[in-house]
Formats: sequence, C-alpha cells, structure tokens
Amino acid sequence: MADDEHDYKVGPGSPPLNTLFKKGQSGNPGGRRKKPLPALLADALNETVYVTIDGERRQITKREAIVHQLVNKSTTADLRATKMLFDMMKEAEQKADAVAPAEKNVFAPTDKEVVRNLVERIRRQVLAEMAEKQRKAAGSTGDGPDDE
Repeated sequence: MADDEHDYKVGPGSPPLNTLFKKGQSGNPGGRRKKPLPALLADALNETVYVTIDGERRQITKREAIVHQLVNKSTTADLRATKMLFDMMKEAEQKADAVAPAEKNVFAPTDKEVVRNLVERIRRQVLAEMAEKQRKAAGSTGDGPDDE
C-alpha cells in the first residue's frame, strides 16, 4: 500500500487516504436513528388494508378498520367494546370542545354604532322612496307627460 500512497493523487472525487474509512469500518457506526413510538404508531395506523363491507371491497386505513370493528362489537352487546367506545366518544367530544374557539363579540361598540347608523339611513331612504311612489300614484291622472 506504500507504493499506492505515492501514486495516489488527491483532488475532486479523491479524498486524502488518511480521511477514508478503514476496511470493514462503517460510516455510521450508531446506525440509523430509531423513530419515536408515537411516529411508529401513527405510521402503522395510517397503513391501508382491504376490507369487505356489505359485500363491497374497499380500501381503508387500519385506524378506520379498528373503529369499524369496535362499533360492530359494541352493537353485539359486547360490554367491554361498548365501554371503550363510550370512553373514546367522550374523549373526542372533550377535545372538540377544547379546540372550538369560544364565541366572541365580533363587533366592537364603534362597529355597532356604524351598523346602526347605516341601517337607519337605509330605512329612511326606503321610506322616502315609498312616500314618493305613493305621492306620484295619488297625484297622477294618466294624462300628463310626467306620469309613468
């Protein structure tokens, strides 16, 4: 190997020999990082499977298949499945309530004042137009050029 070292030219694509991995040595001795358990569980539950529902073959996730099985077992009076289903429903409702934003007043007092003034102005305009139509209808004889 000593002769090879003198003939070896360092350059692009040819790193120095002292920085290369030794024969049999891995470039990553610790191996690839392991996924955390929640990520592994999510990946497994999102895999798809084929199931037959009402004679029709469908592709659904394992997560959906588990829920279908749990609901079907609870409808056959399986008390453990029913309790699990009720617990899951209660937890889902609590999460939905926590996520739902609390109703807040959309309009500030100044906004309410602007809307009230706008409504009043439109109401006066509509009443004025109605009064104008009634006045024209009462004053028209059908002979004049001003009549509609």
